[in-house]
Amino acid sequence: MLTVVPDLAGALPAGEASQSVIDQIVREGARQMLAAALQAEVAAYIAEFSGVRDEDGRRLVVRNGTAEPRTVLTSAGAVEVTAPRVNDKRADPATGERMRFSSAILPPWARKTPQVTEVLPLLYLHGLSSGDFVPALGQFLGTGAGLSSSVITKLTETWKAEAAAFMARDLSGAGYVYLWVDGIHLGIRLEEDKLCLLVMIGVRADGRKELVALAGGYRESAESWSDLLRDCARRGMRSPVLAIGDGALGFWKAAREVFPQARAQRCWFHKIANVLGALPKSAHPGAKKALAEIWNAEDKDHAQAAVKKFEAAYGAKFPQAAAKITEDEDELLAFYDYPAEHWIHLRTTNPIVISSLN
Repeated sequence: MLTVVPDLAGALPAGEASQSVIDQIVREGARQMLAAALQAEVAAYIAEFSGVRDEDGRRLVVRNGTAEPRTVLTSAGAVEVTAPRVNDKRADPATGERMRFSSAILPPWARKTPQVTEVLPLLYLHGLSSGDFVPALGQFLGTGAGLSSSVITKLTETWKAEAAAFMARDLSGAGYVYLWVDGIHLGIRLEEDKLCLLVMIGVRADGRKELVALAGGYRESAESWSDLLRDCARRGMRSPVLAIGDGALGFWKAAREVFPQARAQRCWFHKIANVLGALPKSAHPGAKKALAEIWNAEDKDHAQAAVKKFEAAYGAKFPQAAAKITEDEDELLAFYDYPAEHWIHLRTTNPIVISSLN
């Protein structure tokens, strides 16, 4: 039986299984990059004092294992960090006190800081999509602190190579059945304001969810989405059976050109927001209930009946709100043509951004 529940669910700690795939990807990528940055920072510090030795010729600044793992809270969730330690036996000539290494990236006391919370996930997301990690590193480390320019260059070259390999991998064996798409605007503007991350998450026939592609572009630009889809097609990606996304995306025009066989499912979360935006607040409670009768119906026939009921209730006084449902009825109800156990996943872009329809 096809399932869209990720295999990771059973292996994740309690509470993490319900998080979105993109959050899991961001959190793991951010953890790896933070670990690499910390290792590079310590290596640079030790190399700087490699010539400082005691009377017996032994180095005074050496590695000293790792600290106990600790959790740093980020906007992508909790990231476990194991920081390397340094044994610095030098003494301050003025005070006689022992010199101590202190990380400029992650101070010993840090559990949650604005820099880590805001920038760490973007270090992975922005870098993976563009292959350029320098802007995020600059935001994360600041100027004049942390890693040297040569170390940053080595790190970014490694990450660029990993990003290039990811965006060039063969997709011919993937066989995505469902495809979720959306454009994510960054909280911290690393480039021009309207640029966002174009995200595609697919589910294979065996139920495994995975990140298909991540690229910089414009959310409502058909050209941006066309470039991304054509690139995926060149690498062997076949047309998905169903694509799920917001109706405002430029993706739909691009999909008709590149993958015309794919059916469209409009995201109910976005659609509900659009409908409520065309209604006075006093009508929201009743409209939410009427809309829930559509997307939460027991089958497609009952959903179509609920659409007619909604049109009858709101069409005369609020034709614009009613038209947002009736004009997109086929795309809004497409998920009913697939297995019932998949409906909860197919009617929204929740695999990208966890949202509630209530």
